[in-house]
Amino acid sequence: MTVQVDIDIQVDDDQLPSDDEVHRWVAAAVAGHRDQAEVSLCIVDADTSAELNGQYRGKPYPTNVLSFPADLPAELELPLLGDLAVCAEVVEREAREQGKTLKAHWAHMLVHGTLHLLGYDHIDDAEAEHMEALETDIITGLGFAPPYAETATDNGAQKFNTTTTQESSVP
Repeated sequence: MTVQVDIDIQVDDDQLPSDDEVHRWVAAAVAGHRDQAEVSLCIVDADTSAELNGQYRGKPYPTNVLSFPADLPAELELPLLGDLAVCAEVVEREAREQGKTLKAHWAHMLVHGTLHLLGYDHIDDAEAEHMEALETDIITGLGFAPPYAETATDNGAQKFNTTTTQESSVP
């Protein structure tokens, strides 16, 4: 399997995953789906994320990951899956709020976004359950805790780790 990830970092942040980690996480999501894949990843700030989210989804606030699947004619048979825009600030905030390690949440967001590029979605409950199960298999296979696992809160109550990931398509 050949997976190419082109990374464009547009933020000054010393907590970003390494290029090798990014590649490993994207490749784990692609495994079993394609023999070849190319993904472009842009790591952006909150202002850029809000601008993209507003432009493509009508929601003018930053989000963790936006997925822009390539819309190519099938006869071209190119490996291009599409583009991901990940907001470093949102990923860092969500990791803290959900009690996850930053690496685990980055891995989850890149796997989640890549699955969107591969055509998975979570619009209805059945699709969401299928996608979450696949994400859990991939993330645990990478050595991280299940991304949707229950965690204890400070007061002893239970809560679920969830994300607010959104997908967009370029018109």
